[in-house]
Amino acid sequence: MKLKTLLLGAAAAFALAPAAHAERGTDGEVKLTFPQAVSIMNPYLTGGTKDIYAASMVLEPLAGLTPEGVLIPKLVTEIPTKENGGISEDMTSITWKLLPDLKWSDGTAVTADDAVFTWQYCTDPAGGCSQATKYEGVASVEAVDASTIKVTFSGPKANPYTAFVSALAPLLQKKQFEACLGAAAPTCTDANNMPVGTGPFMVTGFTVNDTVQMAANPNYRDPAKPAFATAVIKGGGDAEGSARAVMETGEFDYAWNTQIPPETQESMKAAGKGEFVVAFGTLVERIEMNTTDPDPALPEGERATAKHPHPILSDIKVRTALSKAIDRSILVEVGYGAGGKPTCNVIPGPEGWASDNEGCIAQDMEGAKALLDEAGWKDSDGDGIRDKDGKKLHILYQTTVNPIRQDFQALIKDWWTELGVDVELKAIDPGVFFGGDPGSPDTFQKFYADVEMYANNSESPDPESYLGQYQCKNAPSPETQWQGENINRFCTPEYDALYATLATTTDIAARQEIAKKLNDMVTKDSMIVVPLVHRGTLSAHSNSLGGVQINAWDSEMWNAADWFRVK
Repeated sequence: MKLKTLLLGAAAAFALAPAAHAERGTDGEVKLTFPQAVSIMNPYLTGGTKDIYAASMVLEPLAGLTPEGVLIPKLVTEIPTKENGGISEDMTSITWKLLPDLKWSDGTAVTADDAVFTWQYCTDPAGGCSQATKYEGVASVEAVDASTIKVTFSGPKANPYTAFVSALAPLLQKKQFEACLGAAAPTCTDANNMPVGTGPFMVTGFTVNDTVQMAANPNYRDPAKPAFATAVIKGGGDAEGSARAVMETGEFDYAWNTQIPPETQESMKAAGKGEFVVAFGTLVERIEMNTTDPDPALPEGERATAKHPHPILSDIKVRTALSKAIDRSILVEVGYGAGGKPTCNVIPGPEGWASDNEGCIAQDMEGAKALLDEAGWKDSDGDGIRDKDGKKLHILYQTTVNPIRQDFQALIKDWWTELGVDVELKAIDPGVFFGGDPGSPDTFQKFYADVEMYANNSESPDPESYLGQYQCKNAPSPETQWQGENINRFCTPEYDALYATLATTTDIAARQEIAKKLNDMVTKDSMIVVPLVHRGTLSAHSNSLGGVQINAWDSEMWNAADWFRVK
């Protein structure tokens, strides 16, 4: 099977549902609520899903993915293939053709130069681009003419649909961002918070960690869209409050990430004002292990960097023991019900890509205790806490403020306490945790804790870009403005070499086997990542909001241009 067949599938037959409106801006305002407030509207400077999803209503890629994982053109005339001449026979280049008369929201023309600039912006080593893996292996981006973009790879590229594809890799306007290259990137507040885009909406007001106000883009390519004249995203609070604002009070139209217990969902449905929608992609709630020392006594700039290995978690026996002590089936029962499955993989699907790795599912407390004994951690003074060389086995365990995550923290703390670990819990406002502010000590990228828990996923059925995050070069550091996807600071030449092989392998079966090995290297072989639950993407929308198609492969707002008010 060829890669294009896997990714494109029924692309030729796919068409969006006809719009239920005939004139832009006739349906008033659409109101969205995010329990994690938006911190920035530039997806290249954040790893937070809430920021990426909000930005997707304004900034667009050349191509996106449907809820079925099918590639569709957004700003281009068609998806390039070998058959239509868009991909070279040797798989070393892909050429995209922009739609004619495409305009930015300020009325200026979108050109191939904007794509060239976007590539330069994200690949500047001083910029700390959060989505660097999307441009992995790109040797050059060329403006063949004003509407033709040629991406050339450093070698044959098995999956050429990475750069400028999905909400993670949209176009930036060169005119607005040209003074924001490299180390200047995070200083361009106006551009980062109010980017000029091609999407159905444009930003009219932005309050960090609070509210995004938008209006219909007057230069959007379809004159009948969007149906809504304005949109607002209100952030903060918690998942239950967001869900309630849609499902019970009707104050909002859409609630993203309604991560609440199953019994609470059922009680909210009884009000009859909305519905929960769920999609399974590759979203995995996990515990990340820090390989570096987050000790606050270390000098700033050296703390949580490769200069200082973690004094406890550098030992794989300790990491494995912590994983063995967890009962994932109980976590699913408590947190997600039918909306979750226990998993040992960071790539839990699609079928064919997931490793046959179920060894972590059954809790093994005795095995965990034996491993800590072997590692030399024993309770020498009888206080219930293991120690070694005069140091207590203490773990700072952080995550976001969320009822399910706090339930998980409480359960896991109990299991780890039974193991003989002194566990300190920390809950951080999600807007801060996922915000990416290089000055904050509480971002998940900075990782000033021993372990942290959150969910992450591959944005494509082919996980190449996603697995690229664990390369050595992608570790956040002061030099990258604390941006980067390799949160654990995991670094092995073996992983990097195998990933390089994946990037040049074209046979699907071979790619799947390599992906499974990469998955195993960061999970069962090293326990750097401790997967817990394969989660469905769960959100809620009111009965009066039409056109919603929840999408686990791209932004949930991927088709916001087609949303409308049900009359």
